[in-house]
Amino acid sequence: MAQNSSSHQLPAQGMNFEQVIQALDASASDDVQWRNGKAFSLAYNAGPEVLAVADEAYKRFAGSNALNTHAFPSLRNMQAEVLDMAGKWLGSTSESAGYFTSGGTESILMAVKAARDQYRRESSILHPNIVLATSAHAAFDKACAYFDVEVRRVAVQPDWRADVLAMSGAIDANTVLLVGSAPQYPQGVIDDISGIASLAKSRNINCHVDACMGGVSLAYLAKLGHQIPPWNLQVDGVTSISVDLHKFGYTSKGASVIMYANKRLRSYQGFVTDAWLGGTYASSGMLGTKSGGPIAAAWAVMHFLGDDGYLRLTQSARAATEILAKHIDNHAELSLLAFPDALLLSFTAHDPSRLNIFAVANEMWKRGWYIDRQQPPQSLHCTVNAIHESNIEEMINDLDASILIALASGQSGDAGAYGTL
Repeated sequence: MAQNSSSHQLPAQGMNFEQVIQALDASASDDVQWRNGKAFSLAYNAGPEVLAVADEAYKRFAGSNALNTHAFPSLRNMQAEVLDMAGKWLGSTSESAGYFTSGGTESILMAVKAARDQYRRESSILHPNIVLATSAHAAFDKACAYFDVEVRRVAVQPDWRADVLAMSGAIDANTVLLVGSAPQYPQGVIDDISGIASLAKSRNINCHVDACMGGVSLAYLAKLGHQIPPWNLQVDGVTSISVDLHKFGYTSKGASVIMYANKRLRSYQGFVTDAWLGGTYASSGMLGTKSGGPIAAAWAVMHFLGDDGYLRLTQSARAATEILAKHIDNHAELSLLAFPDALLLSFTAHDPSRLNIFAVANEMWKRGWYIDRQQPPQSLHCTVNAIHESNIEEMINDLDASILIALASGQSGDAGAYGTL
């Protein structure tokens, strides 16, 4: 492992409270100002009141440990209530059962692990594979690398949605899981979940819907009258689905839910052993020790907002999304890759030889705006939050100014990264 050239040692004498806080604030001085609505990636913000509720709840339970909920029954009860509430968004039934996880990546990891173990036991498949579109989240590759499962990615259709026919051609006797996204992250469109789930059921294969980005917003967009195609556990053939509460649920980081169609499917996720000297050890996911902070924050925010609050926040975020999408769609220098199905959109330069889209991102960053950079194709990606309705016009004005500077300078920008090591 590469070593940092500088050396940092534990201070000989501890710092006082004020010194520690000042050092933390100074350390964050170059971070994106996401609390001010400047981030269109990585952070999700519904305003100061919601943040205050989440922060206070997190603080009160940060030191509690959900590894053993017999010792912390409050966490057991809160997790159960969060699962019930989130399950309504996900189309759960009386047979459905789920777990609270640390995020979308862990939920995806567990869906792949559960499918691997289920088919290993029930069908004696020793060399499993999963089939998914090139638009599906990178965490599926991570899961397969961790759990020794083959990844079979197929190209998307021209509209960026998964190609169900191509997925069918990639299936063989060792396929244990098909994946659909609602919506997929890169271009913000919803896959044909009904088609993928029907294919999975016809071949006796599990079907996971990655609704980490849409599990909250799609439920409320439908209530607001938007035409949303079938996407959740109500679709025949869907065996599991995930939603991140710390995205458009606006809870603190470290909160996601994976829901299975029934308890039998869920049973393949957990781990239990007593093959050591410490007694029975059981855990539902990758983590052992789990801070109660994210659980309490999720419970608190969901109760604070309620159904009406989420409806209002989704309406605000969608309004900002449509303003931005229409501006880009009518822009002489930009091309919208797809009109967004939810609250995500992606755009590129109309003429890449004339305008480097990453140079635009550089100029936006100088103005404090953090926007994802993607490829292929080279494009910029915006995750639009409720807070952005109040500053979307400012963002658009800065976007137009950044384009003019990038055109005049002829500069290029670097591709950046979605995640860093």
